[in-house]
Amino acid sequence: MRALHRPFQIIRAHLGAYLAINALVFGLFFAGTAAALLFPELHTAHLDSMQRNGTTGLVTSLLSNAWLFSLTIFAVNTLTVGLATILLPSMAVPFAGIALFGHRVFTIGLALAPVDRTTALTMVPHSLTVLIEFQAYALLLLGAYLLGRSWIRPGAVGAPNRRRAYLHGLRQIAWLSLPALALFVIGALYEAFEVIYLVPPLLAG
Repeated sequence: MRALHRPFQIIRAHLGAYLAINALVFGLFFAGTAAALLFPELHTAHLDSMQRNGTTGLVTSLLSNAWLFSLTIFAVNTLTVGLATILLPSMAVPFAGIALFGHRVFTIGLALAPVDRTTALTMVPHSLTVLIEFQAYALLLLGAYLLGRSWIRPGAVGAPNRRRAYLHGLRQIAWLSLPALALFVIGALYEAFEVIYLVPPLLAG
């Protein structure tokens, strides 16, 4: 029960920061979407980049196996984005992961912008995936923020020095990572399901 209770205590104690992070994440996502709608060549250029770096080919190759597709999505969300983009940079430089993820979420908006019928229909079921995964990212971003704040201002968390404050921040990240991981699992399972089973009938209709 503590594993469920403690993360929500942290969120309630820092509700303003959590809401601000959500506003930042969704604001940058919709900014990317708006940029793609205003300048469709940005959307096209981003998709071409995904084609060249093998992302599109990887996704296509996994569509025949829902469980492997789910596992791949989970690995990308947790390791590539959650750990490598948000947490590890923030452990080296205060708040660095927030800035890096801000750039990434803007490019997600570029990629998912409903610039044509196919993307618009895809986003009908995929909107739930975005909501679930962005909430998981928001929890990790809150952890990165709390780590940076503790690190810079040890007195704000009642720590006698930066080392203790840093450890305090890491503990908060660990607690917030629990519900984030649960959301990543749910998001990965649903995303594989909607991409394989929900999107094709929509596009065929």
